[in-house]
Amino acid sequence: IADLLDANKIEYGNTTKLFKGYNYFTGKEENASDDTYQLAVSAYQPKGKLVKVLFEPKSSLSDSATYDITAWSVPYAYGVKAYGVKEKLEISPYTLKPPPANVQSGYGLLIPYTSLNAAKVLCCLLQQNVKLRFSQSPFIYNHKNYERGTLIVLKGNNVANWNEITNKVCAMFNVQADGVESGFMEKGPDFGSDAMKFIHSPKVALLTGREVSSEAAGEVWNFFDQSLNYPITQLNANDLEYLKLDNYNVLIMPDGYYSSISNKAVSDKLESYVKNGGKIIAMENGAASLSVLGWSGLKLKADKDDDDTTKSEPDYSLLKKYGESTRNYLTTFIPGAIYKTELDNTYPLAYGYPDFYYTLRQDKRLYEFLKSGWNVGIIKNTNYISGFVGSKLKPALKDGLLIGEKDYGRGNIVIFADNPLFRLFWQNGKLMFANAVFLVGQ
Repeated sequence: IADLLDANKIEYGNTTKLFKGYNYFTGKEENASDDTYQLAVSAYQPKGKLVKVLFEPKSSLSDSATYDITAWSVPYAYGVKAYGVKEKLEISPYTLKPPPANVQSGYGLLIPYTSLNAAKVLCCLLQQNVKLRFSQSPFIYNHKNYERGTLIVLKGNNVANWNEITNKVCAMFNVQADGVESGFMEKGPDFGSDAMKFIHSPKVALLTGREVSSEAAGEVWNFFDQSLNYPITQLNANDLEYLKLDNYNVLIMPDGYYSSISNKAVSDKLESYVKNGGKIIAMENGAASLSVLGWSGLKLKADKDDDDTTKSEPDYSLLKKYGESTRNYLTTFIPGAIYKTELDNTYPLAYGYPDFYYTLRQDKRLYEFLKSGWNVGIIKNTNYISGFVGSKLKPALKDGLLIGEKDYGRGNIVIFADNPLFRLFWQNGKLMFANAVFLVGQ
């Protein structure tokens, strides 16, 4: 967020005063908790109007007929707890956290998994052949709580300079590691438990070409190239029937219109790929394309329309004026609105998150709850947060699956109904996408 503010020449600092404000996450006026690290942005500055636009919890629209997204509030886009304060607070100059300290251990290091930077550490260590695990259960060591997803680097059977490399990588991404001198925990599973999973370095492929949205594919490619610095191979979706998919552990299907999936040879090939241990990560229309394949286990929620065949009287609601077509269209339109997704953060896909996640919805697609698999992210009846949603569409956006995972054979299918990498500004989804690539199915 500080980088975003710097790019827009918005002033910010710190404040130590206790205050009361609008909690973005609960939607209520509350006393702010005493967090040790905070960033304060005042509206009393030359860029004050821009501050209000970027941080307003509910978007103010003069007209619903808009061509672009209608919600972008920074706390939701970044998944960071925030308070809107009515009183003017004293703000002191901004001070950075101290850099991570070097940790020397003869046994191993623990790396908290709480942000995208931790995922970057994971990728960098894999690139340098450092062996690491992650914990599927919380545990306590040296009187400190470690949550699910905590990365574990141990000396045994590792590269000779594992400690030096890990310290260097953690410093690079501003993540503080902790030393550990024993495999036995005060509480929770020990390092020999099956709750501690090895992370294998996956070979990742991305579908591109005429059947794939160039913007969606570009977002994925940029995320791997610029954020994770992890190799990814681009494959043409038109050539799926002839590609040797077994060369890759992960196949990413961004938004697109995958007409080739209707080809039985292609469908059978994808099924065989997953059955034999491959992982497909499908987003938006990529996921919808898989839903037509019976073996995927995905089923789109049907629209609940009235059954007109039972009516004996003519339905005059079908008579519409051409001049009102734009306004009529808006009743089923959602250009980009924020919804709160309820998460099962005991599943690896949601490690590093609280039990909720804010998603940017741009269409009406919802999936039925998976009968066999993991319903990781769902929306219920009251999960709307901000942005324009058409009056007819809004009541239908409830009680459905947005984020899920299904085991099939020895492989996995991960689906995102929405785009967690939208324009690469939706920072809150990046860690979850990294989890899909590196943690799910290990």
